Amino acid sequence: MSVRKQLRTALCGLALTGIVVTAAQGPAAATPVVEVAAKASSVSAATDAAARSLARSLADSAWRAELRRAVAGGKETGLKALADKSRTGAAASLAVDVAAADRSVLAAKGLDRDTGGLLTVTLTGATDSRRAPLVAVDASDDEATTITAYDASGRSHALDASRTPDMPVYVIGIDGEGAVEAGLKVLERELAAAGVTTTSTPATAPGTGTSASAASTSASASASADTGYWTSRITSVRLNDDKEPWIKGDAEIFSIVSGFGLDGKVRVDTVTHPYLNDEGTTYYPNQILVNWSQYKYNLADVVMMEDDGDTNYSALAKAIATALLTIADLGAYIPLVDPVIDALPSSFWTDDPDFVDAWYTLARETTGTRDGAAGNGRFTLDRYWVSAL
Repeated sequence: MSVRKQLRTALCGLALTGIVVTAAQGPAAATPVVEVAAKASSVSAATDAAARSLARSLADSAWRAELRRAVAGGKETGLKALADKSRTGAAASLAVDVAAADRSVLAAKGLDRDTGGLLTVTLTGATDSRRAPLVAVDASDDEATTITAYDASGRSHALDASRTPDMPVYVIGIDGEGAVEAGLKVLERELAAAGVTTTSTPATAPGTGTSASAASTSASASASADTGYWTSRITSVRLNDDKEPWIKGDAEIFSIVSGFGLDGKVRVDTVTHPYLNDEGTTYYPNQILVNWSQYKYNLADVVMMEDDGDTNYSALAKAIATALLTIADLGAYIPLVDPVIDALPSSFWTDDPDFVDAWYTLARETTGTRDGAAGNGRFTLDRYWVSAL
């Protein structure tokens, strides 16, 4: 059984057996589950169409050489930008196809039309080989055993997902960092429209020598902005290695922090982790996870997720809002992990599970190492005081 399947089994077991409960959790258990149509097929169809078009364009030797130079060294590059800059006929035709595919991807992910192109291309495999290159798609299924790639004649080839190919392979993917940034804006906007208070937290903490943006951003909404506020800060974080195939790029991780706001209503804060690229690696971000001045109780919950390409942020926002708005403050803290997990569209649990791990009832006083409920993630936290400017 893969690590990802173990995660699903563990969290589903927690939800079903009620291992983590409180006396006041009855209303949360009754939260309705909102089913949203899966969008993975739309994303896959769009990226596959772009891969076929790019493969056909490689029959043009001038464009093929130009593309190879542009992505040398494994650099992820916007595909439409490359095609638009080229003066070759093959690239001009490709640009039209890529623009259509980009529009389909934005629609499938519930992102604004003005987000810009998300399709990218990288060069991997035996890049120094003289063999004709192939074009493949960055598959969203982490458990795939084969990868489909196309040649310039339109023929498909099955590549072993566990072994780096012995020919150059151009990989069509999605700009995950750009997608998460745009997606969380949609998530926050739609949650707010539905009546759920929400703010986003930057990736670096004040006082680390890297950025003071977290302090200024949070202080603007802080009830104690005149003096400062306590936060929980991630001093280290690690995810277990699930042995992703060679075609997969960096992970795009974000967290949904939930609790009760000062008004007694459920609030959701989003935290991006752009540095958290590789599983099996420990990172030391000094990143603020929770701003306690925005919460009524000294407890909050965290659900960590990954954008594997098919995440529909509009659908996710609607599902979470529908679930959380049914939960009332009864004078005692109610863990919100289960309602958030229950609200996830069914597509998040098939082939491409975007769920990573969850942390129940983190307290303002929590310090030291905390493992996630599914055993996949590990935070080390400390208390950090942010002084007012």
